[in-house]
Amino acid sequence: MLATLRENVREETAVHEPTLVEEPAPEFSVVMPCLNEAKTVGRCVAKARACLELLGVSFEIVVADNGSNDGSQAVAAAYGARVVSVERKGYGSALQGGIAAARGAYVIMGDADDSYDFSNLEPFITELRQGDELVMGNRFKGGIRPGAMPLLHRYVGNPVLSGILNLFFHTPVGDAHCGLRGFRKESYERLGLTTTGMEFASEMVVKASLYKQRISEVPTTLSPDGRDRPPHLRSFRDGWRHLRFLLLMCPLWLYLIPAAALLSGGLVCLLWPGLGPQMYVGSLCMLAGIQLLWLWAFAQAHGWQRGLFPLNPFTRGVLRGFTLERGLLGGGVVTLAGLAATFSTFGRLDAEAALRVGLWGFLLFVLGVQTIFGSFFLNMLAMNDRHHNRG
Repeated sequence: MLATLRENVREETAVHEPTLVEEPAPEFSVVMPCLNEAKTVGRCVAKARACLELLGVSFEIVVADNGSNDGSQAVAAAYGARVVSVERKGYGSALQGGIAAARGAYVIMGDADDSYDFSNLEPFITELRQGDELVMGNRFKGGIRPGAMPLLHRYVGNPVLSGILNLFFHTPVGDAHCGLRGFRKESYERLGLTTTGMEFASEMVVKASLYKQRISEVPTTLSPDGRDRPPHLRSFRDGWRHLRFLLLMCPLWLYLIPAAALLSGGLVCLLWPGLGPQMYVGSLCMLAGIQLLWLWAFAQAHGWQRGLFPLNPFTRGVLRGFTLERGLLGGGVVTLAGLAATFSTFGRLDAEAALRVGLWGFLLFVLGVQTIFGSFFLNMLAMNDRHHNRG
């Protein structure tokens, strides 16, 4: 009987043992990077909660804290946010950590300084639900309140950097540096964003454009932030970081277009009738253009190999068709042609003809040697390249 009683107790215990039920993931996650924002983070969380509750959206709010020492974590938690600690410093680092922790299918990100309008998130939600993969806020269309943006940023920094971004990458974005934006988390994860600083904002737009994601804009307002300290943004340092990133991600404008300009100008100078300084200028332009042309090829191969950006069909075809053997053969032929042209000037009485032929021989020799050794380096960059097989 005692054994039977023990068995009944075990069965009863097993029946009534509590089971853990995993909470369903929300549809939207709001991610706010935070560094010493105790004065404002609570208001931002409260506004976002009120807006999303009014819209009847399932949501969570994630505050990605980047090492605050003013109690921001406790304030955010008290207002109902889930606080995630991100050790690696930087605006981009904080956002990457917060987005990685977000459980929603869609993410809306915005600064925790109370400058962005978290009480009006409906336009972002509507566009995301309609299939857009990145929805940017546009402060110039929505309204910038007095004192919210320095004049240098409003009339120089933002328009110039946004214009360069649109020129380089053909993006349909009028305010590329608006910090309030939404995106599909699945689409975001395909981009492989890596930058740790303020240039994270540009990287997201650039790579979304390069990977042909659907991008749209909605108006949003910008108000003066509620901080009692200077902002983390540094105009010239962070502006340069944005510009540097744009150039590094666009070998076309950094290398190929200057190379084409130098080669064209050099050719015109070398073909100009008569002797003169234009011949030396032409030679220098041609040498610089040849060097930039090779740097373009190296940058494209390296970027492709590292998965930094996809290649257009023309560039992919060029890199695939340029084998080491073809480079060695072409470089050898051009090198020999340059040597032959140089040796043909020996003993010539016509000084002008000898100088012209000698300059062309010199340029062909340099081009040939660069082609031979550049082919080896280009082939090395493409070794073990998993991206070549993507098509």
